Amino acid sequence: MLALVGGGGLLAAGLYVRSLESGIERVDAFDEVPEESRPVKVAQDAKNILILGSDSRDPENKSGSRTDTIILAHLPKDRSSAQLISIPRDTWVHVPTAKNGQGGRNAKINAAFAWGGIPLMVQAVEKFTGVRVDHVAIVDFGGFKEIVDALGGVEINVDESFTSTHSLNANGRREFVKGKQVMDGAAALDYARERYAFADGDFARIRHQQQVIKAILDKAASGGLLSSPTKLNAFVKATADAVSVDETLSIVDMAGEMRHLRSGNLTFVTSPTKGTGMVGTESVVFANTEKAKAFYDAVRRDGVPEILSGAK
Repeated sequence: MLALVGGGGLLAAGLYVRSLESGIERVDAFDEVPEESRPVKVAQDAKNILILGSDSRDPENKSGSRTDTIILAHLPKDRSSAQLISIPRDTWVHVPTAKNGQGGRNAKINAAFAWGGIPLMVQAVEKFTGVRVDHVAIVDFGGFKEIVDALGGVEINVDESFTSTHSLNANGRREFVKGKQVMDGAAALDYARERYAFADGDFARIRHQQQVIKAILDKAASGGLLSSPTKLNAFVKATADAVSVDETLSIVDMAGEMRHLRSGNLTFVTSPTKGTGMVGTESVVFANTEKAKAFYDAVRRDGVPEILSGAK
């Protein structure tokens, strides 16, 4: 959305982005994060944005306090590309202690959000990666439905046939058939949510969410949005309604910095892991600590070639 609107090159586009910025919800992301415990910023001109995906309308979500999607987006200093690193929500890490006293022990990384909200999530990700987080964005992935519908649907190449058992359909089921197809918002949301239908569970869900994000960017960039004020307004409103950002992130500045980015400039990668296993009664994802250390060191230093190499 930022790349599209910021790339309009018109005074009207700039004014539109400013009006958008005033309407986006702001959250306290860093006030409770102790500065002395944070990683040192190495590459000063690069930016790292923590994207947290909640799903308040997910039928599985009873507490409203989970974050099922954790993405560390790295923007190199030249802003010519972006690397989106998915951290599996069940990754077994040490969660720091929150101001309320919760945490301070090993757990799945998304427990940080339940125990201490966004500030503890920032601390957990920074401790795990050693990468300093510059900004935070929170996306309600339930808002995918309205975003995709505003675009008139998106094309997804389904890699294998499966049945979603937590669908928005009245009977709670939706069949997906292998191959390319255009999905409306409800179908795309069901596709991005499902994990129980796959042997690799959350890893499949991560791949599908990455597919949907890329498909949205592809459709937005090629769908003539800038030439259709009605479509553009519907798309931007749906996106803005689904997103909250930290208090220091400037939408206007980011729009300018990201105006050239399209899906072809993005690399999607999953944080290095050793696979799944059990800790007590919990099914968890074990990080490949050796590979992760080298990978996140490259992120810290803005070593894009090394990041891309680690993404293969």
